[in-house]
Amino acid sequence: MDLDALRYGDFSKLGEAVTDWEQMTEQLATLRKDAENNLKAKADKAKWAGVNATVSREFITKTAAEFADAHAQAGSIAKILSDTRGELIGYRTQLNDAIARGAQQNLTVIDTGEGTFTVTASTRPDWASDPSGRTGATDQKAVETLRDEIQGILSKATESDNSAAKVLRLLVDQAKYGFTNASYSDRDSAAEAVAAAEKLAKMAKNPADMSLEEIADFNRTMEKYSGDSLFAEQFATRLGPKGTLQFWTETTSVHAGARDSELDTLESLQRNLSLTLATASFSDSDAMQDWKKDLIAERNTNFRAADSTNPAGALGSQVISSLMRQGQYDTEFLDDYREKVFKADKVAGDAGTDDLWRKGYDGLDLVFGDGDGRDPLEGLFEALSHNPEAATNAFESKSDLDHMLGTTVYTERGESLGRALEAATTGAAAGDTSRPALPHSETQVRIMNNIMAAVAQPDGGADLVSKGLGDSFGNMAASYMPEISQTLAGHGSEAVFLTNSEAPDGLEEVRDVVRFLSAVSTDPDGRAGIILGESIYTSTLLETHLTDPSLFDGSEKQVIENIGKNAGTIEGIVAHSLADDEVRAAVKGETAYNDALKAKGDFAKTWIAIGLANMSVPGAYGGPAVDAVGGGILGAVAGLAVDRVLEGQKLEGARDEALYSSAKDFYDSRDSVSQQAQWAAGDTIERNHLDLPEQGTKDLIRNAVNEGYDASGELLSRTKERP
Repeated sequence: MDLDALRYGDFSKLGEAVTDWEQMTEQLATLRKDAENNLKAKADKAKWAGVNATVSREFITKTAAEFADAHAQAGSIAKILSDTRGELIGYRTQLNDAIARGAQQNLTVIDTGEGTFTVTASTRPDWASDPSGRTGATDQKAVETLRDEIQGILSKATESDNSAAKVLRLLVDQAKYGFTNASYSDRDSAAEAVAAAEKLAKMAKNPADMSLEEIADFNRTMEKYSGDSLFAEQFATRLGPKGTLQFWTETTSVHAGARDSELDTLESLQRNLSLTLATASFSDSDAMQDWKKDLIAERNTNFRAADSTNPAGALGSQVISSLMRQGQYDTEFLDDYREKVFKADKVAGDAGTDDLWRKGYDGLDLVFGDGDGRDPLEGLFEALSHNPEAATNAFESKSDLDHMLGTTVYTERGESLGRALEAATTGAAAGDTSRPALPHSETQVRIMNNIMAAVAQPDGGADLVSKGLGDSFGNMAASYMPEISQTLAGHGSEAVFLTNSEAPDGLEEVRDVVRFLSAVSTDPDGRAGIILGESIYTSTLLETHLTDPSLFDGSEKQVIENIGKNAGTIEGIVAHSLADDEVRAAVKGETAYNDALKAKGDFAKTWIAIGLANMSVPGAYGGPAVDAVGGGILGAVAGLAVDRVLEGQKLEGARDEALYSSAKDFYDSRDSVSQQAQWAAGDTIERNHLDLPEQGTKDLIRNAVNEGYDASGELLSRTKERP
């Protein structure tokens, strides 16, 4: 920075810019709040159909997000400009003070352009006869002292100016269109993030030279900044796509067989590196766009560590996928990568896919902890499970879905595939219970229908449940209780079995639904999901209808009987299937189910919060919009239902005679469903002070549940061969 530029610079314009950006931030905060509370909230609850269900909802969701990003970006820019202006004014004050002090010593400071300046001593006439020689060494020392002081001030001002310009450019480059969600409280924090990225990228070029202490420090820094947009983009682009893959190949080779604290550190490093790259994938900078394209292009490249004796090395896709297990990656990036990997996997065929990825890679281990990373589909499925939009895109093709389900017979990818399918069909990212799930789209329901049809196939479809998919299938069944209920009840039941699904009748075949529920029931985790999901939906339905009779224009008796019969039918299918299966495995089934029920219980309560019980009642049915959780109107009865399932509906004591035990458990289960529904009705009547006959309501429910249980046996017999 030129001396005169700092000394005489007009910072009033910069001050005006700060004021403008601060005002813009305030205005955007209002718009963001309005977009979230009005635009998006109403869109989430609306009953969409046709093109609006896919185009308009997505547009509104992204528009609301853009307002939030715009507010974050404007706030960051305002703070960076304000910090920089304050610092430059401070440095100008320091500079003027230094020049003034120099003048008192007869020292003159002159700007010589291009960042240079001179300091000279002005000799007074009376000094010529002064025997002390003031113009000698003493004056030269004063010149040098002032010169160094001014140079230090200018260097700091230059750094302040340059770092501000750098981070502002990087911020703007993050989003090619629209805005970035990067948020910084001041200029220094943004500059520190960029500097940290540059340091780590340099270290990552030589991972074999990093000591365990350096790796631990590297990991701590990455953990701190893994969600920082500027850090992530700078780290990824400075290391480069090939450098990123080589870094991980070298790291897993050098630290193969890590144990104890070393293993813990490297597991954490893999997680934080995955999160960092996920954050970077959302950057729209030209450098990052090239990085993503070039990374995918490396999928067939052979990567070998310097110390490796294995000529096979690791395929780029194996390394890429091993770094995708954590975090949400950009949808477009996932779509591009998934398309290439799916194509290669399909070419190999169902039976050949394991040989394609694992044959010849026996010594390869790209994952610290569980798994080895040889099958790139496992890591890809984990990435899809964290991005519901990309997951839905991945399985929209029935051909791709059927292939991936078929490969589970020959691979170990079932559990990761299940989590990806769960995200694709429910719209909720794996493990994310912080945001309400959107209503099921037509595409999601179609995928669920195709999954049910695959499991329902008589020639081994039910075997999919035992390939690691049972747990996810159970969660999916829970999320689809409204659609399942309407399918079992038939056309005309939509006014009773309320849902905000865009395709409530999208589960096409009753036979497939019944066979799917039956197959999933034989898996302890799957059965627990169905039981808990049905209990939540039934309880919420009863509370909804009993507190607002206008939703159904028939009698309360009709609606109670319909809900009770549906509960009996669904849990009757489960009980019949379990009874058939328990003839073959009594004790094992009991222990596993109790463990699954306990493990899934607390998680099931989050289903209420993320939208399982959310029901937007169509205006055509004469009722207002009902939000089962938002606003605190409903949901308490469903929570009580989950607690009672966990406390009461547990198998106890395996019998020596499996047939007797299964029959007794069957009727115990029927009575439990009836009791659960009766409790839900009683809770609703008591909590809302309803004028309903408690005993009469319970009797209606008991008879309806029993009827549904009886009907379930016939349904099963008509759809599958039973022992």
